[in-house]
Parts: sequence; C-alpha cells; structure tokens
Amino acid sequence: MKILITEDNSAIRNVLRMSLEAASFTVDEAENGEDGSFLARTNEYDLVLLDNVLPKKMGKQVCKEIREAGKTMPVLFLSMKNEVNDKVEMLNCGADDYLTKPFSFDELLARMRALLRRPIQIQETILKIADIELHQDRNQVFKKGKELYLTRKEFTLLAYLLLNKERVVSRGQLLEHVWDINADPFSNTIEAHILNLRKKLGDTKKRLIRSVPGRGYKITNPC
Repeated sequence: MKILITEDNSAIRNVLRMSLEAASFTVDEAENGEDGSFLARTNEYDLVLLDNVLPKKMGKQVCKEIREAGKTMPVLFLSMKNEVNDKVEMLNCGADDYLTKPFSFDELLARMRALLRRPIQIQETILKIADIELHQDRNQVFKKGKELYLTRKEFTLLAYLLLNKERVVSRGQLLEHVWDINADPFSNTIEAHILNLRKKLGDTKKRLIRSVPGRGYKITNPC
C-alpha cells in the first residue's frame, strides 16, 4: 500500500518513512502543505498522514483541497493540538482520524490499519490464491504452510496483485501503487521483481502470475 507523509519536521518524517517501509508500505514524502496538496491530488494513495501546522499551506487547507479534488483516501492528522475545537475542525475539513503528538508508532499503525479496513476500501487481512497465503498484518507469505522470504518490495508487489486478483494490472498501476515517485518508468525494475517473485513462488511456468502482452500482469488460479 502507498502512503503519503506530509510533515515539515525532517526527523519525524524520516522516522515515519523508515518505520512504514519496514512494515511493507510504499512511502512518498512532502515537507510543506503546498507540495503535499499537489501530490495527494495528482497521485493515487491508500492513505495520507498529514501534519496540521505546515509551511506554505496549513494541513486543514490541504485536507479541504484533497476532498474538493474528489479524493476519498483516508486522511489521518498528526497534531500537537489536543483541544476539542481543534479536533472538530480537523474532522470537519474532511479528516478521518487524528493522533496527538507525541505518539507511539504502534498506535499509529493500528489506526492506519483500522482506516484501511473501512468499507470504502475494504481489505482482507489474509489474501489467498492457490496454495499461497499473504498475511498483511504480519508481513508474512506462506506456500503450502511454509513461510517464504520476500523482500519488502516483493511483498508489496504480491499484495497489490492479490488485491486485484483475476484483474489485469498495468505497468503504470504498479509504478503508481508499489513504487514511489522517484521510480524510473523506463527501467526494467518491475520485470526484474516479477521474475524474482515467480521464482520464490515456484511459478516457473508463469501460470500464477501471467503476463498480458501490451497490458500488464494478472495473478490468477493456475489451470
């Protein structure tokens, strides 16, 4: 899943990025409200972490612009303010939840997963196909009950394919949802990761992850 962090404190931003990447999220960053608003409105994210007090544009304004652009992904505010009126304002401008600084990463992750489970973007905790099981909450993959070692990027790639099971996923969609904005669209990184994933899943005959010429890839039950 792909997350946008809009936070002007570089230390907090870096800790969040590293912690979320360790939890198998793909992360983009913005250090001010103007950039955060632009990225959120022009890219596809599963969730936005948004600081309230930001340079160039306040978090509440950023949230309003995201909603006015028709974006429905969850927005979770991170704020030093703990007054009821401030919380009400955050929720009224389109936020889904808020967390008061300082906070524990475990609580943040729990709140994020709760938002991602909401019906608008309902996600199963365990994704299955054939003899493969992917546990999103534990970052584990099993084949016939035996755990497989996948890199964080391979795990995220497999999770996205499984969330779109039996549907063709384009190269552009994979770059948008699995890789960050710095990914080179002309490189063969997707092909290389698909190749490695097939090897680890034992999909040597390409019956599980199928290439669809000119369109992308599809994960499907082997015939």
